[in-house]
Amino acid sequence: MTPSSSRDEIPPGTLDMLILKTLAEEGEIHGFEIAESIQKRSSNVLQVEEGSLYPALQRSLIKGWIVGEWSRTEENRRARYYRLTATGRRQLEKEISAYQRVAQAISLILNPA
Repeated sequence: MTPSSSRDEIPPGTLDMLILKTLAEEGEIHGFEIAESIQKRSSNVLQVEEGSLYPALQRSLIKGWIVGEWSRTEENRRARYYRLTATGRRQLEKEISAYQRVAQAISLILNPA
């Protein structure tokens, strides 16, 4: 896959799901790595800005979907490492299911039989 030269905005309401999915796949990683993973896994189409990422991480912490622990990166920088909780895993399943229903409904409208 070749990287896209243009980036699209992340659809409203999907950032939390993308963060949870990234943590489910990657395990315990820090915020910059989450943003980097989403960008890479989307073939550079989706870019998560700090102004969106950290508030979303804070919301997920408050809701108990993730936990965070301060540590040091390989470059010896202080960073908070996040991981998914059991509650977060259940929330991810709910969000994926809802997203798939909506995407299918939109597809029916865009591509009528």
